[in-house]
This record gives sequence, C-alpha cells and structure tokens, in this order.
Amino acid sequence: MKRPVIGFAGMTHLGVVSAVAAAARGFKVVCYGADAAVVAGLAKGKPPVVEPNLDRLLKRHAKFLSFSGDVAALGACNVVYIAADVPTDDAALSDLAPIRALIDGVVPVLNRKAALVVLCQVPPGFTRAQGFAKGRLFYQVETLVFGRAVERATKPERFILGCADPAKKLPPAYAQFLKSFGCPILPMRYESAELAKIGVNFCLVASVSVANTLAEVSEAIGADWTEIAPALKLDARIGPKAYLAPGLGIAGGNLERDLRTVLDIAAAKGTDAGVVRAWLANSAHRKEWTWRTLNRAVLSANPDARIAVLGLAYKENTQSTKNSPALALLAKLKGGAVTVHDPVVPASTVPWARSADMPLAAAKGADALVIATPWPEYRAIKPAALARLMTGRIILDPYRILDGKACVRAGFEYHTLGMPPIGCGARD
Repeated sequence: MKRPVIGFAGMTHLGVVSAVAAAARGFKVVCYGADAAVVAGLAKGKPPVVEPNLDRLLKRHAKFLSFSGDVAALGACNVVYIAADVPTDDAALSDLAPIRALIDGVVPVLNRKAALVVLCQVPPGFTRAQGFAKGRLFYQVETLVFGRAVERATKPERFILGCADPAKKLPPAYAQFLKSFGCPILPMRYESAELAKIGVNFCLVASVSVANTLAEVSEAIGADWTEIAPALKLDARIGPKAYLAPGLGIAGGNLERDLRTVLDIAAAKGTDAGVVRAWLANSAHRKEWTWRTLNRAVLSANPDARIAVLGLAYKENTQSTKNSPALALLAKLKGGAVTVHDPVVPASTVPWARSADMPLAAAKGADALVIATPWPEYRAIKPAALARLMTGRIILDPYRILDGKACVRAGFEYHTLGMPPIGCGARD
C-alpha cells in the first residue's frame, strides 16, 4: 500500500513537533501555517520553538517536509491533523475560537476521503460538535511534555483515539500511519478520549501534589525528600516514572486547563470537585515557596538586597513562560535590585530588571541567588566561583541544580525543596 501523505495545520509547538515526528517515520508531510515568518523559518530548518533535538531532526528529515502558508496545500493529504496549541488565559481558561477557525478553514480544502484528526487539547464534547463527517473525524490525545516533546512524539507509549464508532475500522491511511509507530492503539468514543487526556493530567497533578506536600513536611521535620522518593518509585503501585520530584506548584498551562475544565463541569453538572480545588490551593501555596524563603532568609533583614534570578522559563528546555514560578517571584520583586538570566527566554520579558548574558555575571554582587528554572546549563556553575562573585551567602535552589554540600563548603546557606536549609546560619 502506498504510504499516505500526512498534513498538519498549525505550526506552533504541537504542530511542529508532531510533523517532524511523522517525517522521521518516512512519511511525506505537508505543514500549513498562517504566519509567513514561521513558515519561512521552518523551510530553512529554523523551528519557532525550543525543544532538544528538534532542529536536528527538522534538518535531517527535510526531504519529507514541505511548508506552506496556503491552506489549499493540505488538499494533497490523506490525513490532516488540527495541531495548533490552544491558548489559555491567566485563569487557565481555553480560547477555542482559533481552533474552530482553523478547522473551518481546513475542511473546505480536504479531499473527499481524507481523515480529519483533532490533536489539540479540547474539552469533552468539542469533537462531536464539529460539523464534519463523523466517520472521518477523530480526536487523538497528545501527551507531549515541554522539554521532552520530541522524545514523546517519536516514541509514543500508545495512541488514544476518539471515534464516532470505536467498533469500526479506522480509515486505511490513518491506520497505516498510526501502526508505523509500533505502539498500542486504543479507540474509544470521542468523549472518553477527551476525558482520558484530562485523566492523565489528573494523575500527574496528584503525584506532583503528593511530592510538594510531603517535601514541605520534610523541610519542617528534618527529613530529606530525595531519600524518600526512590522508595516510593520501587512500589509497583506507584512506579519508577512517577512524578515525585517536588516543584514550585503546577505551571505551563496544560495541567491547570484540565483542572479548570473539571471545575466547570462540576459546577454545571453538580458533581464534587473538592479534590481539584485542594490541588489548586496546594499548587498556589507551593509556588510561593521561593518568595517565602527569600523573605525569611534575606529580605526581612535587608529589604534592599540585590537578588540574582537564574531562569525565566516555567521549566527547562522550553521558552514557554506560561504560569512561570520565576515570573511570579519577579512580580513580587518588581522595583528591587534584581538581575536576571535565562539561556532562551529574552530578558525583555522582565523589562524593569537588569539582564546578564551569563549566569555568573548575573550573580556578581548579589546578596542572594535564586535558581528559578532547572536549566541543565546551570549545573556547571561552581559554588566556589559564586563565592568569589557574590556579596551575600544565600542560595535558593528549589530543584537541587547545585551540589548543596559544595555550596556549604563554599560558605553558603543553601535552601532547597524537600529538606531543611543547611550551611552557615541555617534557620527554620
């Protein structure tokens, strides 16, 4: 059987990564994007998003990829994915209007046998409500993770598919494409697949909330959460890949969106969502850890302290700042003597702060250093070098990027998530 042509509409993070993963399987891929500058950049091998290995794979499989600003180019495809990122506001509410508009623009150019697949994260009921032939309309759950998106797109664990009739065979072209990845394919009704995506994120939120709650207890009682997490991962009921690393709340937008969706459903249908409200409250509390710790360790005694903040992105290996704990901290520090650095996010994101080209330059003269994003580059920082540059001796390193004991040997008071502070003058 001749290999089908796969199309992707929407050249944002989801669409670009998914298109490259399809090309890596040897399929001819047609990519449509409305932003001419983005399309031109992709044609030159320059993706609009930051992901490990994305630019390398984009260039390696360029012969399978074509990019166009003309939606009619998707008419040559056997399967077309609606793959634009869904924007959310500060309340984690999705704006689905751009996705509906994209679907409305794509449908008229499709050939009469093409399958249309919604890959965007949408609430239950969205797919069935689309005015397209239900036998050719599908919803596919995406489980990309910022910073690991290429890995997850090229080596998926399974495909969860929403269908009008899960008992019917998939269109041959769509089935051929999915089977090429060699993972389980799980067809189910539209609403089940849409809710399955939320279910995945709920399990992640539960793990994160457990880790954050007990990491704070560890800080209070003198335990060390990094000693506890490996024991939990050896429990088969939890597993070695459980999300048990404590962090600064839930960020990035996708998890919050699903929590908000279920709160809205609960309000409309009269179901109980108390645990969701508790998760959100726990996240908000944990996101304040850096601010509380900085106040207690530095600002309460020296309100004019000079603060260095390393990292602006909400997590490593991405340029996304959606709900970034770093930006939340900086909002509280606005007007102070603050210097920032991030290897990807432009310093203009925080226009009132001073910027530095290198991490050590940001630390020069600082009374306290906060590593707000766990970028791998920051692991190369030597505590002894910081001691020579900094005026103060306070380091806040929630993600344990630095060696805490080495920081103490260099004369620092070291604060991290999941255990009490250590080093000179360590306080509760």
